[in-house]
Parts: sequence; C-alpha cells; structure tokens
Amino acid sequence: MTPYGRGPTKLPAALKRPWRRNKYLRLIKWLWVTFGLSLALFVGYVWAVSVNLLGLFGQMPSFRLLENPRNDLASEVYAADGVLLGKYFSENRSPVEFNQISPHVIHALLAAEDTRFERHSGVDFKGTLAIPLYLLIGERRGSSTISQQLAKNLYDIRQTENQGPVSGIVVDKTKEWLTAIKIERSYTKREIITMYLNTVYFGSYTYGIKAAARTFFRKEPYRLDPAEAALLVGMLNNPAHYSPVNHPERARWKRNGVLQKMLKHKYLTPDAYRQLAGLPLGLRFTPDNPNRGLATYLRGYLEGELLRWAKQNNFDLYTDGLRIRTTLDSRLQRHAERVVAAQMAAQQAKFEAHLGGQPPWTGVKDADYLGSVVVRSARYRALKAQYGDNQDSIWIMLRKRVPMRVFSWDGEKDTIMSPLDSIRYYKRFLHAGLLAMDPVSGEVKAWVGGINYKHFKYDHVRQGRRQPGSAFKPIVYAAAIANMGYTPCTEELDAPITIGGWTARNYSRAYSNEPVTLRQALGQSLNTVPARILQKLGVPAVLDYARRLGITGKLRAYPAICLGTEAVSVYDLLGAYGTFANGGVWNLPQYVTRIEDRYGNVLHQFTPRRHEAMNAEHAYLMTHLLQSGLGDRGSAQALAGYAMTRNNEVGAKTGTTQNYADGWCVVLTQELATAVWFGGDDMRVHFRDANGTGSRTALPIAGEFMDRAFADPAAGLKKGPFRKPRTLSVDLDCNRNPFLAARSDSTLYVPPPKNDSLVNAGFVEEF
Repeated sequence: MTPYGRGPTKLPAALKRPWRRNKYLRLIKWLWVTFGLSLALFVGYVWAVSVNLLGLFGQMPSFRLLENPRNDLASEVYAADGVLLGKYFSENRSPVEFNQISPHVIHALLAAEDTRFERHSGVDFKGTLAIPLYLLIGERRGSSTISQQLAKNLYDIRQTENQGPVSGIVVDKTKEWLTAIKIERSYTKREIITMYLNTVYFGSYTYGIKAAARTFFRKEPYRLDPAEAALLVGMLNNPAHYSPVNHPERARWKRNGVLQKMLKHKYLTPDAYRQLAGLPLGLRFTPDNPNRGLATYLRGYLEGELLRWAKQNNFDLYTDGLRIRTTLDSRLQRHAERVVAAQMAAQQAKFEAHLGGQPPWTGVKDADYLGSVVVRSARYRALKAQYGDNQDSIWIMLRKRVPMRVFSWDGEKDTIMSPLDSIRYYKRFLHAGLLAMDPVSGEVKAWVGGINYKHFKYDHVRQGRRQPGSAFKPIVYAAAIANMGYTPCTEELDAPITIGGWTARNYSRAYSNEPVTLRQALGQSLNTVPARILQKLGVPAVLDYARRLGITGKLRAYPAICLGTEAVSVYDLLGAYGTFANGGVWNLPQYVTRIEDRYGNVLHQFTPRRHEAMNAEHAYLMTHLLQSGLGDRGSAQALAGYAMTRNNEVGAKTGTTQNYADGWCVVLTQELATAVWFGGDDMRVHFRDANGTGSRTALPIAGEFMDRAFADPAAGLKKGPFRKPRTLSVDLDCNRNPFLAARSDSTLYVPPPKNDSLVNAGFVEEF
C-alpha cells in the first residue's frame, strides 16, 4: 500500500522499457511518412500521367476532343418518304438521342453494368474496393463504370500512337479513370448514357443501340421491351460468346441474368420477371449489308458515284455519317421488287420447260461456250495468278467439286459443285431491269437492276446497254413530227424499202402495200414506216434527235438504227419517253436530291438537269401516238387488260430484238412512267420462239407493277389524261383530217446547239 492507501500503479511495459517505446513511435512515424510519401507519389504520378510528363505516358484526350467526341458513323441512304434504304459503313453505327431509347434499355444497363451510376463521379471507388468481397461470396463483378467504359470506347486510350515508353495496365487504367472523371465534368448523366449506347459493340458488325435494335429485332430503340433490352445489354460483355444468333441458349441464360438484376433493383416486379424469363428470344435477325434491304441495285450503283463525290469534297463515305436523300418511293420500290421476283420466277420456270434439257445458249457448242466464258471469270483470273501458264492445273481446279451456296428461285441452296458447273448453272438464268419515274419532275420512284444483288451484281438499269428494238421507234416518229411536220394522221406506204443495201421488212413479213397513218404504223409496230421516215429525214438527223432526247453512248450511223439496233440503257430510254408526258421538256432521271452531314446540314443540293427537246404540241402528239399500242392489233394490246388502264390515258411501246435476245416494254402515264428490259446476261441465252417477245416477257412485269402502283392509295397516284396544250393545231381524228403531204426535204431539220451535249459528265452533273 502507498501512503495514500492505494496500491502501486502498474506501468505499461513500453514505459518500463524506453527502448520499446521509441520503437513503436518510430513505427508510427514511419507509417505516416510512408503514407504521405505514397500519397505524394500517387498524386505526382496521376499528375504526370495527366500531363504526359516528358512524353512518357502518351497523350490524354484533349479538352477539345472531350467536348467534341467523334465516332465513325455509317452513311445512310433514305427514300423520299423517309424510309431507310441502306447504309455504307466500316462500323455499322447510327446515333440516337436519349428520348429515342426505351427506358427498359436504361434500366437493364444500370442494373447490369453500373448500379451506382447516379452517385459516382466517373470512378466508383466504393464499388471497386468491394470487388474482393463479392469474389469471396462467389459473385463476379466488373470494376469499370459506364463512364470508364465510354472512355475506352470513345477515345481509344490504349491506341498505340497514344502510348509513351512507360505503358501497361496500370497506366491505361489511370488514363481511363482520369478520362472518365473529365467526361463526368463535361457531360450530364443522360448524355453519358446516350453516348455509351451509341458507341458499344453488339456483335454482327453492329455498333450502337439503334443499329442493334434494327439488326436483332427490326425495331427502333424506343420500342424495345424489357426482355429485348436485357438480351442486348447482356451481349455487351462478350458479343461473340453471348450471340443470340450463334449461341441462343447462352444468350437466353445471360438475358435472364440481366432480368434478375432488374428485379433486384426494382425495375421489374416478380410477376413481370417470371413472365419475361420464360419468353423465347424473339429474334428477327436482319443484319445490314449491301445485299439486303430495298433498292440494292441503286445503292450499289450509287456507291461508286458517292465515293467520287466524297473524294472531291474531302469526306469519307464509310465513317462520316452522311445522309443521302433519294427520290425513291419505298412503297413503289417494294412493289417493283416483288413484281420482278414473282414474274421472273415464273419466266424462269417457263424457260426451263422451253429448253427441255438443251443448253440455254444458241449458236455455239457447249464446250466452246463455257470455255469462252470461263476465261473471263474472276475464278479463272485468280487461278491464272496462282498457277501461271500451267493450264492443266487451272482446269483441274475448275473441275474440282467444292461446297458452295447458290441462288435459286426457291431460296439459296447448299450444294457441291465445281466452278465450271457453277458457271454453267448461273448462265441459265434470265434477268430483268425495271425503272419507274415521275415524267414531269424526272424523279426516279423505283429501281430494280436485276433478280438478286447478292449473286448477280450487274445493274441492268444504268450499266446495261442492250438493243431496244421497236421501243426505239417513237424517237424516230418524234423526229418526224418535230422536224418534218408529220402528225399522227400522216400516211406512209407500208411496203418493203431498201436503203443503202439494207432492206426493212415487217416482223410478220406481211405488208398492206397501202398508205397507213403513223398512229396505225406505231400501234402495229410496222418496220417499213420508220424506215421510210429515216430515208426522208436522214440518219444524222435521227441520231441528233436521239441525243436531244437523252440517249447517250455510242450510236452508229446505220439505217437500221430506226428499228433499234443500237444499244441503249433502260435509264436513257425512260428519260426519252418521259419527255412526251412532260410537254416536250426532257429530264435526266434524278435519283438523289441532296447530301447532308451527320447533323443534317446540307452539303450538296442537286438540281435537276433538263432542257426543252420539243414543243408542247409535238410532245402531246407523241402521247396520242403511243396510246395506239393498246388498241386493236397494237403491240402492247395485252396491257389493256390491266386495271391501271381503266379511266386512265396510257401509252406504251414494246420491243423485241433479233432471235428474241431482248424484250422491252415502256409504259407512259401522266403521273408515272416505267421501262422494263428482259433477257439473258449473255445475248445467246434466250427463248427460241415468240415466248421471248417483249409483249410476253417485259410487258407483264411493267403491267403488274403499274397496276400495284396505281392501286396503292399510299402512293398517291391519280389517273387521268395526258397534259394537253391549250391550243392544238392538229385534228387528231384521222377520219376528218385530210391527208397531210409529208415534206421530204431533210434540210428542214435543225440540229441542237453544239454545246447542248447530253453525254454523261459524271455524278454532280447527273442529278
């Protein structure tokens, strides 16, 4: 006891032993010093990375880049009625605004990827520190916030050119954190989510929620339901592994996992979760590629023109997100594609029955034909590059059977076939080209360049040039009306005529040997009358007038040109016919109106090309002449059976070339004009009899399309007469009109001015 009545005080061992006390103090001091130095080093390291000290760490995204992030965006092609026709892209991405995204997508994203998104400032340190705990309880959890993932997606932090000599996971992660924090300071939470959903990759060459919704469900993103949203969000971790196309069971398991998280965070009720988790995937997989969608042939042809325009104007078609506005009507385009497919499938079946097992080509032996075709093929050129002059090796490979997927009218088929057999197989197919336009404005409304763009890339509307046969005759008649004073009642002798050693004979080899009116001659498609007109007018005058009506390409000065022996395109011929319904004003068929940038600013407005080719009265006389084709004994008489001709003025002309190699039909109304070509890719592939005439091949396609076009109320087409001049100096009733003697002096023809050339001068001038 002490004098104060208390026992002795027990001192801590450390105080009893001063050397231990000093050791603990030194340890505490060392810990604080270490912490301070570590903190200083960390702050210094972060600062060094942020400023790229001495160029050691690589550049961070600049403030300007953060304020103006740039994605590679697909350029989009639109119809006049706002329907997306297709895209050109290196990455299939189209941006959307926040209010265009379904709330279910936002909920699924937050539940699955970043539950604390609204509470952190770019980096979720609390969530990151909790990762070990989650691993202990068996739950895998990512450490990157939506802002961090956006930083990686948007700015390519790990891009090689942005790295310095000091690099690695730690440096990349630091740059990611710093960029995420900067993003949070520069944008609102809504803007960050929108940017993220516009950049992420969903597999199948699809970037962004808009492209994903269209590709996997054929929907706009605002229409996605919770199950669809969960499926797309679930794919983000590993699009290939969770692909609903290639791995549907994995995708369903992942989708249900996202739905479960949505339930946990109260975005779904238990009943809704149970219902949604039991649903099938509901895919409507429609990947964007050049072989799919509407107007594939137009888009294919247009791509080359747009690439030239982009090069001249310093744009990248595949990454700059251009918007190309076309004149097409998506409803008419859809009608045209369906009609061509149905009619050509039927024609192909008829052709196969007609051949009866014979080779489809005529005038050449099977082996000789295939040999001449093979050496022009891409396959032969590739083998030639591989084997050089070793023809034995080349032909062994050409005869080697390999698995391939081929086109058929019953759908694509997997088969085993040699390259030589595939050429033989594909050459049997017949083809068609259809173009429809408003003859007054010159705007193209439908464009079908062939039967299947994936397997047959050649465009028969613009690229193809074939003999038009009798479809060229109206140009000869127009030249006579405009330059010789002819009228529909003018008469010419229907008898064989020889010009410079060439004799014009009627297709039927029958002649009246009497004068017939121009209306009768064109309606019955007589050959003798246009030949007599050409003899009086002169070949150069007919050629000049064809140019004036927009016929481009090489036209040789042969007398037989009056019967359509010189090759023309569907595009050019329809433009010429449109002149008659447009009061004599020729329009170059226009299919693009303007090009916009990604923000909707107009970069180029294309003005129509037009000029007056003939006066209004002469043009109206041509529409009157063309109506004769639907009358008794008319070459287009079959067209009269279509509903679109009722209570409607319709002009038409068919054409058939030698050996039935080409069939044509052009149909003209005041509101819509259509031209159709029919034939084989090779002129030696064709019907051997009258089944190959234009009235039996091209006319049913044109007639069925025009029927559907006028029957569709959404198209807004109206039936009615052709536009008639206020005054008409010609009596069109040939029973009252006395014979008008034809002037034979060809010097009366006045050619167009030398500077009025219609030669195609390129993309900008065409539209």
